[in-house]
Amino acid sequence: MAAVMSYVSGCHHLGRRAVEEIVETVFEVPTSLGSVSALEAQTSAALAGPYQEAATVVREAPVKNTDETGWSEKGQKRWLWAAATATVAFFVIHLRRSFAGLQALLGETIKGVVCSDRWAAYSKLPLNLRQICWAHLKRDFQKLVDRGGPADAIGRVGLDVVDCVFADWWAFRHGELNRAGLQARLEPIVRELQEALEQGRCCADSKAATFCANLLALYPALWLFAAMEGVEPTNNHAERILRAGVLWRKNAFGCHSAEGCRFVERMLTVVQTLRLQKRPVLDYLYRAILAHRSGLPAPQFLGQTGE
Repeated sequence: MAAVMSYVSGCHHLGRRAVEEIVETVFEVPTSLGSVSALEAQTSAALAGPYQEAATVVREAPVKNTDETGWSEKGQKRWLWAAATATVAFFVIHLRRSFAGLQALLGETIKGVVCSDRWAAYSKLPLNLRQICWAHLKRDFQKLVDRGGPADAIGRVGLDVVDCVFADWWAFRHGELNRAGLQARLEPIVRELQEALEQGRCCADSKAATFCANLLALYPALWLFAAMEGVEPTNNHAERILRAGVLWRKNAFGCHSAEGCRFVERMLTVVQTLRLQKRPVLDYLYRAILAHRSGLPAPQFLGQTGE
C-alpha cells in the first residue's frame, strides 16, 4: 500500500488529499493525511540511496540536458531543476533560479557538456561545454519576424537556418550523413547566420540588435552538436523529463515542508529514470520500501555504467 501511494503521487502527480481519497475509495482502507505523509517519509528514506546514485551518474556524465521550472514550498517560490542523460534523470528543488541552483543540480564543479536554453544561470559555463537549444532559437527568430520592421529580415534568415539545421540533423540521425558530412552540410549556414547576426546587431530595432549581439557572444555553443557524440541540437529531452514535475506542481500545488520537497526530488528521480530504462516503477518502489523496512540496502537501481 505504501508503494501504491507513492506510485500514485510520483507517477500520476496527485496531492495527498487525492491519494487519501483513492486509498479509501478504491482499496477501502481507512487512512488519513497524516498516514499518507508518514508513508511518504518512509518511501523517501527508502529512495535516498538510489537518489544519490543518480546524482553521481548525471554529474559525471560527459553530456547532460538541463531545465528548470517553478515550484512552491509553504507558498514560497522555489525552483525545480532537472538534469538527464539518455538513461538517468536527476531532480533538485532549490531556492534560486541562478547559477547556485545549477550547482545544486550538477555539483560545485560542473563537468561535461550542458545542453540548455539561454537562461542567464548558464552564462558562467564555458562555451566549449554548452549546447544552445535550437528549438528555443526557432521561437526567438519567429518573435523577430513578428516584430516586423528591421527585425523581420533577421528572423527570416534565422528560421531558414533552423529548417536547414533540423533537416541535416534528421539526415544524420537516419544514416544519410556521417559526422563529416553533417559538418560539411552545416558549414555554409554557419557563415550565413553569423553574417546575418553581424548585420543585425547594428539594425535600428534595439531589441533585435541586442538579441543578435547576445547570440553572437554564444555562437560557438550553437554548433557543438555537429562535432561531439551524444550532443543533440535541442533540449527537448530535458523538457520532456521535467514535464512530470510541471504536472505534479499543477495538481498538488507544491509542497508544505522541506521533507515534502525531498520526497518529490527522490520520486521524480527514481520514476523518470526507471521510465527512461523501461523498467517497472511500482515493483521497484515495493522492493525498495521492503528493503528499507528490513534494514537492507535498496535494490539495484543503476548498473556500473548508469544504465
